[in-house]
Amino acid sequence: MKVTAAVASAAVVVACAAPLGEAAVQAPGSAFVLPSRNIACLYLPAARSIGPASLRCDILSGLRPEPQRRCELDWTGVAMRAGTRSAPQCAGDTVYDRSAPVLRYGRSWHRGAFRCVSRRAGLTCRNAAGHGFFLARTRWRTW
Repeated sequence: MKVTAAVASAAVVVACAAPLGEAAVQAPGSAFVLPSRNIACLYLPAARSIGPASLRCDILSGLRPEPQRRCELDWTGVAMRAGTRSAPQCAGDTVYDRSAPVLRYGRSWHRGAFRCVSRRAGLTCRNAAGHGFFLARTRWRTW
C-alpha cells in the first residue's frame, strides 16, 4: 500500500475519496484504532455540506485480496454511509490517526447510525439499515 502517512492531530481536515467524497473536521470521539494498530476508523456526522453520516475504516496492510475493480490510487479500506451498503475504499489519503483511542478486543464503539465491534479476528461494523463490513489483515467482506 502506498498510503503510509498518519494523521497527527485530532482536529484535522480529512479528505475522503469515493464513496464518501467530501472533507470534514474530525470531532473528538469520532475516531479509533484497533489494538494491532493496523485498522483505524473515522466517523463523519451528517452535515449539510457533506451529506449523510459516514464511517470509513482504513487498513494499513491493505485490502487482501484486492477488489477486482480498478483503483488508480490505493485500496485503503472500507466505507459506508448511514443508510447504504458498504464498499471498498479507493483513496489517495488515509483516516489513520495514531493518537486515536484504542478500541480493545471484545469492546464495541457506537456513533450515530454505526456500531463496530473489535475482535482479535478483525473489525465488524454495521449501520442502522443492517449493512456493514468485516475487515481483517487477510480478508474482508461487505454486505
